[in-house]
Formats: sequence, structure tokens, C-alpha cells
Amino acid sequence: MIKILKLLIIIIKYANLFLRYLKYNLKHKDMKMNSIGLNKTETKKLANNLNMLLANYQMHYQNLRGLHWNIKGKNFFELHLKFEELYNDAQIKVDLIAERILTLEAQPLHTFKDYIEISEINEAKNISNDEKAIQIIADSFSIILKIERKILDLSAQLNDEGTNSMMSDFITEQEKTMWMLNSWLA
Repeated sequence: MIKILKLLIIIIKYANLFLRYLKYNLKHKDMKMNSIGLNKTETKKLANNLNMLLANYQMHYQNLRGLHWNIKGKNFFELHLKFEELYNDAQIKVDLIAERILTLEAQPLHTFKDYIEISEINEAKNISNDEKAIQIIADSFSIILKIERKILDLSAQLNDEGTNSMMSDFITEQEKTMWMLNSWLA
């Protein structure tokens, strides 16, 4: 008897999932879909936001490289290694963002001219002071997190689990990094 009830519960769950799938497809049947089943028009908006994130990440990455090279003072060894860790992570994220844009059948930005034009993160030139460097990184992460949260909302509305999952992972990691940066600055 218990096995039958468990089986019925599983059948009901799958039936509900199937009904949600049918309801979604009926609601969006007139819309043009891309190869991964997402609305093409809405996906363009999402890709534009991902390109904004990409541009900001590229500026963040370049700033981290400069901070890594130019840091001076008693915290040099600690920060030199930390900045390298952060720019290696940023480089990986840049690639993931660009590949996600391509997956959504859009074109990732790839020139510094484009990055500079749309990035909210400004260049940080010739910074060697540890507190200024950490503040620049914290400010950059604040901008990045704001953009990622917007993308998280858009991707949830589109039922784009791939982008949503990526943003969720990025946000979780960066919130912890922000806590650490703010603790260092305190």
C-alpha cells in the first residue's frame, strides 16, 4: 500500500511538471525560440545585460592586474598574492560570461573601446596604496553584484536556468569576498 502511494505521489509530481511545461509552451507558442528553447527577443535583452557584465568584468580584471603589479608597502606579499587570485578568478568568469552570451546566440563584446564605453567600473591607474587598492576592488564588486542581481532577475523571468545558476554562483562567492574586503578595510 505504501509503495503504491509513493508511486502515485511521483506520478502526480511528474504530471504537474508536464502540465507546467504545456502551459508555458502554450503561452509562448507564437514567440520565436532559440535553439535552447528561450524567447529570442527576451534573450537579446539578457545578452545585452551580460555584455554589460562582461565589460565591467574586463575593467575589473585589468584593474586587478595593475594593482597586483603596483602594490607597495608592508602588505605587499599578502596583497600581491590575493590580487593574483582575484584576477585569475576574474579571467575565468570573463570566459564563462562570453560563452554564455554565445550560448544565448548573441555576440559578446570583445574590444576595449566597447568595454570602456559601457563599463561602470573606471580605470584604476598607478595605485600602490593598499587601502586604496582594496577600496577599488570593493567598489568594483559592488557594481558587479548590482549587475548580476539584475541578470539573475531577468534570467528567472525567462526560465533560463543556465544563466540563473551562473549568476547565483557568482553572487554567492562575491558576497563572501565583499565581507572579507570590508573586514580588511575596517
